[in-house]
Amino acid sequence: MSPIQYIITDDHKIFRQGLRLALNNYPDLQFAGEAANGLELLSLLATEKADVILLDLKMPEMDGRQVLKEIKSKYPEIKILILTMFEEEHFILQLIEEGANGYLLKNAEPDEINLAMHTVTESDYYFNDLVSSAMLRNMMQKTKIASRVKVGVKLTDKEEEVLRMICEERTAAEIGKEIFLSQRTVEGVRSLLLEKTGARNTAGLVLYAIKNGIYNG
Repeated sequence: MSPIQYIITDDHKIFRQGLRLALNNYPDLQFAGEAANGLELLSLLATEKADVILLDLKMPEMDGRQVLKEIKSKYPEIKILILTMFEEEHFILQLIEEGANGYLLKNAEPDEINLAMHTVTESDYYFNDLVSSAMLRNMMQKTKIASRVKVGVKLTDKEEEVLRMICEERTAAEIGKEIFLSQRTVEGVRSLLLEKTGARNTAGLVLYAIKNGIYNG
């Protein structure tokens, strides 16, 4: 397996350098560049390939939230891990709904950042305790706040079954083997689920499943 190519985007040079130094200890990660803001990141992506972007939220010129939307539109295959000091629940849930593949605090250990990069590369999303707790509290309060998922979505029993297995981090091949469908058919069901629910990626599907009582972990 090729090393995971990653880019660090943060407006503090010392933080970028320190994080790069810490991640140099992992031979299966390969540094692909750094940027101080969203505009620099978009310029870098025009010439450099990346599998994962470690993205800060608060930056000058173009902040993390703005560039997240741009990247998900132009480069949907790139995984985005938010790496920030902000742990407010509304930030976490909204960014995941907008396409982020995971959410980490800047005080996360290098081992967790390494794990998160591998997990989003393989499973499309990484949910740690911080994200899971926010989602659980949001689910418990969903009658008090307006839901941002599509209204009136009706999933078939088979679609719900596939969705639950996706939430369990099963691959398309594993799901197909268990419910007697081809891998291509499972991938087709996943695409249909994305279209029906309005989710942007697998993380969004998991969030939808939890909010709507289809999956409870």
